[in-house]
Amino acid sequence: MTTQRAMAMRPIPTQKAGQQQGRGVLATAALLVAVGLGGLGLGGCSISLSDMPMLGSSDRAEKPKDAEGFPAVNDLPAGRDEAVLAPAERNKIEQELIAARERQANANASASTAAAKAAAAK
Repeated sequence: MTTQRAMAMRPIPTQKAGQQQGRGVLATAALLVAVGLGGLGLGGCSISLSDMPMLGSSDRAEKPKDAEGFPAVNDLPAGRDEAVLAPAERNKIEQELIAARERQANANASASTAAAKAAAAK
């Protein structure tokens, strides 16, 4: 008889208990997502490891503040040590470049005609 009484006293599981358990899982998942996103957001504010001081060493090489920066607005470049090319030297160099361009164009034209002849022969 005690078994029947014990069974009668036991609460009957309902769907509400399952719904509450589902809500707990959802709340836990939402908390984990919020903590993860917060960690990612704060990670963007951190400094790089190379900028952190090393343990035990107080002296470290200082980086220049603006190694690759732009010059100031009114800074003029230093004067040239070398003289500008004379007009005769400049003309000579231009003629050499023109001749080299023409030789290259002729070589490309002859190569393309040879390739066309080879393709036509097949």
